[in-house]
Amino acid sequence: MTTTVLIAGAGPTGLTLACELARAGVPFRLVEAAPGPRPGSRGKGVQPRTLEVFDDLGIVERVLAHGRMAMPIRSTAPDGQVTLGGAAPAGPRPDVPYAASLITPEWRVEEALRLRLAELGGAVEFGTALESFEQSAEGVSAVVVKDGEAETVTARWLVGCDGGHSIVRKQAGIAFEGETRDDVRMIVADVEVDGLDRTAWHMWRHEDGLVTLCPLPSTGAFQFQASVAPGQDADLGLANLQALLDRRSGRTDIRLCEPEWSSLWRANVRLAERYREGRVFLAGDAAHIHSPAGGQGMNTGIQDAHNLGWKLAAVAKGASPAMLDTYEAERRPVAAGVLALSDARLKEAMERKSIPIRGDAATRQLGIGYRGSVLARDDRDETAPLRAGDRAPDATGLTTVDGERRLFDLTRGGRFTLLDFGGAPRTYPDGLRTFRVVVRPAGPGEIADTRGHLAGAYGASGKTLVLIRPDGFIGLISDAGDLAAVADHLAALGHPETT
Repeated sequence: MTTTVLIAGAGPTGLTLACELARAGVPFRLVEAAPGPRPGSRGKGVQPRTLEVFDDLGIVERVLAHGRMAMPIRSTAPDGQVTLGGAAPAGPRPDVPYAASLITPEWRVEEALRLRLAELGGAVEFGTALESFEQSAEGVSAVVVKDGEAETVTARWLVGCDGGHSIVRKQAGIAFEGETRDDVRMIVADVEVDGLDRTAWHMWRHEDGLVTLCPLPSTGAFQFQASVAPGQDADLGLANLQALLDRRSGRTDIRLCEPEWSSLWRANVRLAERYREGRVFLAGDAAHIHSPAGGQGMNTGIQDAHNLGWKLAAVAKGASPAMLDTYEAERRPVAAGVLALSDARLKEAMERKSIPIRGDAATRQLGIGYRGSVLARDDRDETAPLRAGDRAPDATGLTTVDGERRLFDLTRGGRFTLLDFGGAPRTYPDGLRTFRVVVRPAGPGEIADTRGHLAGAYGASGKTLVLIRPDGFIGLISDAGDLAAVADHLAALGHPETT
């Protein structure tokens, strides 16, 4: 069988990539070796930037409905002193619609993505394992196995979203640089609990280590976590989990039920030497793995897929193949930063025997950007607070001929969007979604920014042009109003929306 993109691995990263390709009308196959959806809460924190990705994909309401924003943390010290911490639920700002992280089981995220994929006409091929592949200058020939039957799949590109033990990465010969440490381990399990309220994330600090119970919204379970030092019992059975909780909490009134899912996590910090080998790409845990400190892993993988997806779709439709080189150039430095952040947070948490700091600006991922990318161009000086390559801010209080809108309502859908703050009609590149920004009632193709939220968010003058990429980052800013620069930038990409 022939397709355009073969995706190995149907976790959050692979599912996001499949949704991106499906809505762009690009043929793909999404294969997953597991026989069905994976159980377990696993990565339970969804960061604000990832919620914006889900907004763009049309699933954010589903995800929010099964989660809780800014879960408070109730921490009990060894002397019995209790403190309540965690970020207070922050309200949305005009430029930031989701100001706090969300707690929800990872399986709920996957469920929402699978539902969206089905709406877009796609599906996961469960019980189908990638066995091997070869590539040439024209494409990839892969062997997949289902129910003992082998099938050869020919694709233009193969993307490995198949986790830390990635078959794609290993067979592509890409080194996975870093370290595995057996001296830093943690038991993680989903359990039902008697005798404990669900109003907060409960944490107990003890000389033996940390134990926590976090209520999982939309379920009856808690996520149990306990650090396990060398020489301590790492058994995943109920008896050991209960013993750890009793000793470290000092309480005997909290009773755990048989775990629904459990895992022993070891500190494994690694980054792929490169994200591409010819027509083979890596994304998510196949490209980078690190500690869960700060809740960054799942989010980084989802954002990898959001970056790669629109580029694969564009090149499949005739854009310059050089666009695919920007995937590694933009995303690998982000992963390197995430590894450094999560490693530092883990070390701090182990020293303090506490939950790693979450919910601050460093973990929300709203500051991630691609300044200096070949896909970023502007005529602003280096002191400007908003530059090409930055995350495109939202704005509220806008009206169009169809009524009141947020900016994200108008940029959704995986397309380039041009904002023209000059207001006067001009001749724009064919096929480019364009809005003229005005301060009077809006006409066709116009946005009325009567409260100034949009102009303020973009630091716009009376001539400014802003080109927003399909993944919600700024591709170009021209305060000079240079429309030719926009056309040249898109032409250099050979983007099919404008050719």
